[in-house]
Amino acid sequence: MRPGVVAVLVSASLLLLGAAPADGSAPRPLPDRMADTGGGTQLITAVAPDTGSTTGTITWWDREGGDRGRWVAAGSAPARFGSGGLIEGATRVQGTNTTPTGLYDLPYAFGIEAAPRGTAYRYRPVHEDSWWCQDNASPAYNRWTEPRPADCDAAEAEHLITYSAQYAHALVVGFNYDRPVRGRGAGIFLHVDGRGATAGCVSVPKEAMRRILRWADPAERPHIAIGTSGGPMAVTRY
Repeated sequence: MRPGVVAVLVSASLLLLGAAPADGSAPRPLPDRMADTGGGTQLITAVAPDTGSTTGTITWWDREGGDRGRWVAAGSAPARFGSGGLIEGATRVQGTNTTPTGLYDLPYAFGIEAAPRGTAYRYRPVHEDSWWCQDNASPAYNRWTEPRPADCDAAEAEHLITYSAQYAHALVVGFNYDRPVRGRGAGIFLHVDGRGATAGCVSVPKEAMRRILRWADPAERPHIAIGTSGGPMAVTRY
């Protein structure tokens, strides 16, 4: 993935769906209507009906024919979002249980269970001492740590192994990751469904997560675009 990605404002109509072309023809695939898909030939779109929704659809796409080819859906599944709905990533506040909209890279995968056969992504196994620090005062903010450093309060960190269902398999979403802004949020992942809405992540059924991991190829520079279909969404890459 590209380190040090700067903020880039993308078209506000990025995920505005539902309206057919005026001539009555079928709409082009969603990625073909996006101003920016991250520059790779793989893309995940996670789309909710509106910003107050906690459910929607995730689709993973391949760009056939290289950089100028047409996007083709490789699979789709139901998705869950934060219990607080969705909010633009640049204005998100930590602790609001909102899912940040935007276009993000996917730095690496991890999981309590072994990687599905065929996974090409770097896959980090979760151990008993694996934590994700969310303590704004810690230098380890929004980072995986083993073990948890003394300056990261346990009450402000996720003990990854305790989320046996959700973190069976996951991909790190690059929200607020390259240059973390304190108070914006930490630990945003694409992971396996739990019992309901998430605390800000995007989740999918376990088999869908396994399929995504077998499909995703870091050489194709996949990104995830999170947004809504019920209105315009300004997408910012971080």
